Amino acid sequence: MHDFSLSIRLWYRQNKRNLPWRETKNPYLIWLSEIILQQTRVIQGKSYYLKFVNRYPEIEDLANAKEQEVLNLWQGLGYYSRARNLHFASKQVMEEFSGKFPSTYKDIKQLKGVGDYTASAIASFAFDLPHAVVDGNVYRVLSRYYTDETPIDSSQGQKLFKAYAQDLIGNEDPAEFNQAIMELGALVCTPKNPDCESCPLQEQCSAYLKSSQLDFPVKSKKTKVTNKYFNFFISSSNQLQIEKRKGKGIWQNMFQLPLIESDKPLTLNDVKSITKKKWNTKTQNKITEYQHILSHQKIHASFWKVDSLITNESEYITVNLDEIRDYPLPRLIDRYLEENHEAYGNS
Repeated sequence: MHDFSLSIRLWYRQNKRNLPWRETKNPYLIWLSEIILQQTRVIQGKSYYLKFVNRYPEIEDLANAKEQEVLNLWQGLGYYSRARNLHFASKQVMEEFSGKFPSTYKDIKQLKGVGDYTASAIASFAFDLPHAVVDGNVYRVLSRYYTDETPIDSSQGQKLFKAYAQDLIGNEDPAEFNQAIMELGALVCTPKNPDCESCPLQEQCSAYLKSSQLDFPVKSKKTKVTNKYFNFFISSSNQLQIEKRKGKGIWQNMFQLPLIESDKPLTLNDVKSITKKKWNTKTQNKITEYQHILSHQKIHASFWKVDSLITNESEYITVNLDEIRDYPLPRLIDRYLEENHEAYGNS
């Protein structure tokens, strides 16, 4: 087992990417990077990480920020519940841990939005504790190495691969081991075109020896994707009406254009009838439409032009286009404004 660890760590020292969160032992900064990097490519995550560190250099700064400001800075990353959890957890650190980031796996895991993976990452990277991380990259490396067909999306698989990783990590530089196995999965043991010729584990990798790399990892379930139809309304090119989104669903506490949801695509005549009845305003035409794919749902968004501001709904705020960046918007609406309103793209 020592050979596995030593092989990947030696490879890592020669091939690792230089990333800012790898240059610190500060648990706050490591936690920040881990939350941002969930479901986000490193190249995109890096710019957000630097923005957050610049705005909130200490955890106290983040705890004292307004939620709307945090959501605004997060805009474009998606999964806004993570930003809200990040903000909530920073307050937890200030209130429950006297402003000092917790230093044990058990305490780190008490923070809102922190599960086993994130707690293990912070415990090892910041405090050199031997807690193995298991993310998508690690599942891929280990399932191929052992040609283990246990589904990684089952509770049995999650426990098994965690045990594999924990058995391999050892006590000698667990932080480097965790970074190395994740980096190997990201750069070499990739999902579709693994670069097996460059892999330090090639001679021991069971899947390579059987030419079955692409059969692993195994998943048992397919996520059921539901379709949603969102119809947004815009009244003029330099003034927009927006409302704060309510409820616990996607985009909670973000701002959106006036919205009508439907269970199927709407025709222009459908929309004209609905907007006349609901707002006493006339819909002129469909401006554009987009698809926005999330892990569990596909949003079909249509943007419609109406001929006047909506005056019979008190929750709408009317703002000039040059003020809209003060409000956190879902990436879908942000994209629409970028592509259809030149003033927004230049602001």
